[in-house]
Amino acid sequence: MTDLAIKQLPIHDVLPTLLDKLESHNNAVLQAPPGAGKTSAVPLALLQSDWLQGRKIIMLEPRRLAARSAAARMADLLGEPVGKTVGYQIRAERKTSRDTRILVVTEGILTRLLQSDPELADTALVIFDEFHERNLQGDLALALCLQSQEVLRDDLKLLVMSATLDADAVAELLDNAPTITSEGRAYPVDIHYLPHQQVPEDARRLPALMSRKIWELVEQEDGSVLAFLPGVGEILSVERELREALATRDDIVVAPLYGNLNKQQQDAAIAPSPAGKRKIVLATNVAETSLTIEGIRLVVDSGLMRESRFDPNTGMNRLVTTQISQASATQRSGRAGRLSAGACLRLWSESRQRELARKNTPEILLSDLAPLVLELAQWGATDVSELRWLDLPPPGPVSQARSLLQQLGALDSRARITAHGSDILKLGAHPRLAHMMLKSTDLGLPREACLLAALLSERDIFKGEQRWDRDLQKRLSVLDGSARAGNADRGAIQRIRQQAAIWQKQLPANSAARPVDELDWCGVLLGLAYPDRIAQNRHDKGRRFLLANGRGAHFSHDDELAHADYLVIADLDGQGRDARIQLAASVSESTLREHFADLIDTAESVRWDDTSGRAIASERITLGRIVLEDKPSQRISPELLSHALLDAIRQKGLEVLPWDKESTSLRGRVQFLYQQRETFGDLLEALSLPDWSDETLLASLNDWLLPHLQGMSRLEQLKQLNMNAVLQGQLPWPLPQQIDELAPAHIAVPSGSRVAIDYAESPPVLAVRLQEMFGLAQTPSILKGRYPLMIHLLSPARRPVQVTRDLNSFWANTYHEVRKELRIKYQKHFWPEDPVNAQATNKTKKRMD
Repeated sequence: MTDLAIKQLPIHDVLPTLLDKLESHNNAVLQAPPGAGKTSAVPLALLQSDWLQGRKIIMLEPRRLAARSAAARMADLLGEPVGKTVGYQIRAERKTSRDTRILVVTEGILTRLLQSDPELADTALVIFDEFHERNLQGDLALALCLQSQEVLRDDLKLLVMSATLDADAVAELLDNAPTITSEGRAYPVDIHYLPHQQVPEDARRLPALMSRKIWELVEQEDGSVLAFLPGVGEILSVERELREALATRDDIVVAPLYGNLNKQQQDAAIAPSPAGKRKIVLATNVAETSLTIEGIRLVVDSGLMRESRFDPNTGMNRLVTTQISQASATQRSGRAGRLSAGACLRLWSESRQRELARKNTPEILLSDLAPLVLELAQWGATDVSELRWLDLPPPGPVSQARSLLQQLGALDSRARITAHGSDILKLGAHPRLAHMMLKSTDLGLPREACLLAALLSERDIFKGEQRWDRDLQKRLSVLDGSARAGNADRGAIQRIRQQAAIWQKQLPANSAARPVDELDWCGVLLGLAYPDRIAQNRHDKGRRFLLANGRGAHFSHDDELAHADYLVIADLDGQGRDARIQLAASVSESTLREHFADLIDTAESVRWDDTSGRAIASERITLGRIVLEDKPSQRISPELLSHALLDAIRQKGLEVLPWDKESTSLRGRVQFLYQQRETFGDLLEALSLPDWSDETLLASLNDWLLPHLQGMSRLEQLKQLNMNAVLQGQLPWPLPQQIDELAPAHIAVPSGSRVAIDYAESPPVLAVRLQEMFGLAQTPSILKGRYPLMIHLLSPARRPVQVTRDLNSFWANTYHEVRKELRIKYQKHFWPEDPVNAQATNKTKKRMD
């Protein structure tokens, strides 16, 4: 690259510092605003560094369009074709040669290179461009590079570049790497907002508003326009409205720009406008960074983007439209000031600008992590914490990803990769789809599986009203040529067929294929990829289905598939009580039983029927949470009968058990001691006291009661139980003796009677006739005399006359008042003036004489 070309770029001012830092450090962080020229200038400036020693520079770009554009720009600055000194490699496309020194990659290509050669032996530097986008593959590749640097290649250099980035956090992750900041030379951009009352609340009004505002700008301002929209649907709507409005104008070109366009269409969108014409580019956030679109000085920003988010409750990704961050808003407005002074109209109010999040949420915190977990397993890491991350992958999605991969046979029980898992990775598709393609050879359906996988990796080929038809098989009929394409997306069809052909070449041949019913093959293939989304029709008015994973789904309209008994669902939006079904295929029950026998369980179950008072047995055949068949069973095992009785006890409560005085007393005494553990820790801490509360006993019926129910099948048979013996069996020796000592069942009173203590009360109660307590000054106590009982003093007719925990105080203060009443009412009984020194009795005066 010539010195003149370098000096024209704002990044030139910091290039000497960057070169110096990378000379003395393995890692560096470069922060440069949009338009500084870092993507093209930095790799070329580093190309002459001595430490390269003939090795390559790999630069990771988060988007395919940006990767091609960056490689083309650098090659142009060198005056060479792409593929010589500068090349690129993206999914299904590669331009490199033996002379390539700078390789621009994306779409997981760097991860593939690391997996095949963890040392990256032919590479001296890896550059992570536009790292602020926090692409999942970028985070994974950086984590792998850091471990390679730490364990295998201490000379490997890493450079992280971004326009809007938390540079301090990244520098810390890179072993406190030096940070270089370029001020850039962006031209001024006037920012305008919509008045609050003009901001649409309904997202469906966005295309009309965007079209109108673009038209107003075209009428009032010079230069080309870049409009940011959340997705392809909105772009196509705005394109349609603008073409109608501009039908009489031949000086304006409308060009859509999004990831799924072919190379020629994308190149046309970013190329300079034809002489004497202006351009209106309608783009997703693919145009936020790395691209310079010639002639743009006006930006219209919807403030929205579409991103895929993983829902851990459903185990599914769902595509959501959400507000952009302040960092993205800055990036987008900066596109108007790359080449000259410009203006940006934001289709939201200025007050809402302050409510935007400061930066984008990293994809690693939002996405399905099954691909990442499988990559880590191939790397040899079964625990995500073994690597260094800017944001640690969250445990919930990691756990669900691991469970899915084990279900697919890609990981073993210890989360290590299997041979099948390695084969899945080689295909470069999502693990679900790669598993389906590999297993399809056993069915003789490799071509169909590859077409289905490519179809599910692309946006829908059906357009307009056709998209309301949810049947995947109809789309596959178009792809395999057995049905007419109609107005289907021909560009998408071509891309799908090309990708399917690439995958099919990688599949092994299998001559011993197992045939599949012609009507069900699509459902069978889909079931291999999504076994958790096999679904059964609930046959209700809501067109609802129950998925094998227990979740619900429904059709938003009366689709043909809504009448099928069974479906396999490929795409759900994941919102609401039941997710809406977007794409699915039907399958028959007989085919499910034949091809998914490993997922089907047969179990005998018994439930308690309270109406008949007996256990009812059934044989239930299930696929996940789906019940395929539930039929009565005549044979009931004794174990299941016992469990049915337990269910009855849980429903009715512990009172259905034959509690007697002994068992009630024992349970009360044990529970009393259990509740006193903190207060009397020195006495009770060493005892292994069980919790015999209602809640705990009901929750642990299997442990303490089930062994005693053998041979029982009806509630009345429970009367045979000796509950005292059942409870005693739960107390290890010498605990029963210790319980008797600390909380006795009875206590001897001065009259000689042994009176039961009621532990159901709190504090425990000793209910005794007053006369039997004469001669006793101190209150009877338990817990070795440290816990006074509550004394219920009774009349000769056993009616309460006084309640006290201080017997001595009662004798001294209250007894004489009570005595007056008792002498009148019970004249035949002995009521002494000095009860403390009187003889206790349970007899009348005559019998005492």
